[in-house]
Amino acid sequence: MSIKLLLLLMGGSALVGAVIGYVFRWLYVLARKSSIEVEVKRLLINAREEASALLGRAEEEARAKLVAADEEAAQKTTKVAQLEERVFKREESLDKKQQDLDTQVAVAKERIDEVKTIKERAEELVAERTTELARVAGLTKDQALAQLMNELERESGEDLAVRMQKLERDGMERLERRAKEILTTAIHRLGNSVASDTMATAITIPNDDLKGKIIGKEGRNIKAFERASGVEVIIDDTPGSIVLSSYDPIRRAVARVALENLIIDGRIQPAKIEEMVAKAQAEVNKIIKEKAEAAAFEAGVLNLDPKLLMILGRLHFRTSYGQSVLQHSLEMAHIAGMIAEELGANPQIARAGALLHDIGKALDHEVQGTHVEIGRRILQKFGVSEEVVKAMQAHHEEYPYETVESIIVQVADAISGGRPGARRDSVEQYIKRLADIEGIANSFPGVEKSYAISAGREVRVFVKPEDMNDFQARELARNIALRIENELKYPGEIKVNVIRETRAIEFAR
Repeated sequence: MSIKLLLLLMGGSALVGAVIGYVFRWLYVLARKSSIEVEVKRLLINAREEASALLGRAEEEARAKLVAADEEAAQKTTKVAQLEERVFKREESLDKKQQDLDTQVAVAKERIDEVKTIKERAEELVAERTTELARVAGLTKDQALAQLMNELERESGEDLAVRMQKLERDGMERLERRAKEILTTAIHRLGNSVASDTMATAITIPNDDLKGKIIGKEGRNIKAFERASGVEVIIDDTPGSIVLSSYDPIRRAVARVALENLIIDGRIQPAKIEEMVAKAQAEVNKIIKEKAEAAAFEAGVLNLDPKLLMILGRLHFRTSYGQSVLQHSLEMAHIAGMIAEELGANPQIARAGALLHDIGKALDHEVQGTHVEIGRRILQKFGVSEEVVKAMQAHHEEYPYETVESIIVQVADAISGGRPGARRDSVEQYIKRLADIEGIANSFPGVEKSYAISAGREVRVFVKPEDMNDFQARELARNIALRIENELKYPGEIKVNVIRETRAIEFAR
């Protein structure tokens, strides 16, 4: 009985506990629900406050941007108004200039009509006089005209000659003065050093023991070097020096660099020689490229083909009368550009024509033809403009002067080559050239004596006044200049100055 009661009590306790647990869980859930609702309300309030603040800031930024946009629009409106005013003023100025131009054209047409009228009247008078002379003298029209011209030449020949000489003298003085101003300005603005930059072919060695290493056993080293570099190595009794000989300046440059590197390395044997020659070729090619790019940039001649630049850079190792051809071409480019600016020509074409004028010399020992013809073919191959080709091809007068720039390039070539110290010439060639100049001048009849002066840049020819007149003296100067051009080779130009002087001498006793 007691066990049943105990079980009943335990079952009732369990039931009561379950009811109590359910009640407590329901109370906990209810409290939790209230706290969540409070948190949601708090988050909603915070979100509304943040949205209000963001809206306020956005309104302020929008107002600021609107003010800035209004200010910018006002500035642009002001600029547009100013531009419209300037365009209006320019149109007024152009209209005024057009009116002036129309007036000038009308005046010119009137003057042309007047000149035509005067010319027609003069022709009528000449015809009337010729007809009258023919009637009076009983001559035909052609005979009367010939007689009239002979009388005019006889009566006015001397006066016409004096007037022609005066006009020619005054005109030449003005032209020479202007030419001197332009050339002096160009030379003064350039002001480069004229020291020549010649590639040496003599290699200095620290001691003569290296000569044996360079020759090698049974001459195998020197043979390998000559075969790899294409130059002749001359080793003689000269202390501390080895000479490299080749007609190709690029080969000499490669051989010089390779030999200097071999001497520094100390390991001179055929395999090392071939390696050093290959490295020297790459180094010289790099120098060629750098020199060409630097020259083109300094001259302001851009957008040249890279292969054309490599050919141009070869001129760094080419010399003419001891003057570096690349430096000479760069100097010409500066001079030609300045002269073109002074004369109103195209400076870009003048500079390009001057820089590329001797590019044919880079290949003249490899290709048949003169360096001018070779240069023309090179420039045409690489698509250089025809204006530049015309500017460079006439610098030795092998082709006619087709443009103003071609004359400018020829003048720049004469200036650069004729500057003191720019080029070197041997004493024998110098003396022979002076003797040849004087010999040509003295070979003409009527010449009393002649002197070559100014380092062969000018020849003064004194003629016998009783053997020729002024017109014949002018013709003699032209003939002497033509003979010198055809028979002699010289840098620059030679001035032929024929002097005819009459002296009357009497004695008072």
